[in-house]
Amino acid sequence: MTAALRPSHLQPVAVDDLPVYPIPRTERLPELAFIKWVPSRWLSSSAPAKCSYEVQGIARALFDISTSQSPIGTLPDDDEELAHHLRLSIPYFSGLRALGDRGPLRNWHRCTSDGEIRLMHRVVTESLQDVLERREVRALSKEAQAERKRFERLVDGLKNAGLNEEVTADGILIKRMDDWLKDNWQGSRTIKAYLQVIVHARKVGWFMAD
Repeated sequence: MTAALRPSHLQPVAVDDLPVYPIPRTERLPELAFIKWVPSRWLSSSAPAKCSYEVQGIARALFDISTSQSPIGTLPDDDEELAHHLRLSIPYFSGLRALGDRGPLRNWHRCTSDGEIRLMHRVVTESLQDVLERREVRALSKEAQAERKRFERLVDGLKNAGLNEEVTADGILIKRMDDWLKDNWQGSRTIKAYLQVIVHARKVGWFMAD
């Protein structure tokens, strides 16, 4: 294909001029991840007015396909690959892509990921970043809950081992003891574990007064 006949979407692009996709390839969507689709956002855009129902359906399919790509949220910048994912003929999809702002790749733009040119869509990227952030918040929440319960069991165990409430109310001491047990005690924390950490705490001077 000569340069004069090459479609505009296949024109060469300087990689250094493209934005870097913000989600790394190592990221994967959590199982059964919930990805927000806001109908009002879609309906208030100009897409429903400009695009046929066929194009709108293909556009939504591309959104879904992008969530299983690498990196997630991107599409290959290749008509053959995209046509394969959509189960369409290459000439037919190329014709749809040539529609530009009225086609299914409306608002998809080139970006780079590890040196590869991909396609990204701002709304898709934002939606996936929201999923990943919510995953991190849930993970931190579960970790905080597990730590709180572990501290409660540690306080109870230390009391049973002979420490009074004034000593076990020291949050810094409890954190130090918990860290020591995580590094030095294997298996369930029995009375023996609590006695050993008390001995260690006294040896290294963790108690304010003894």
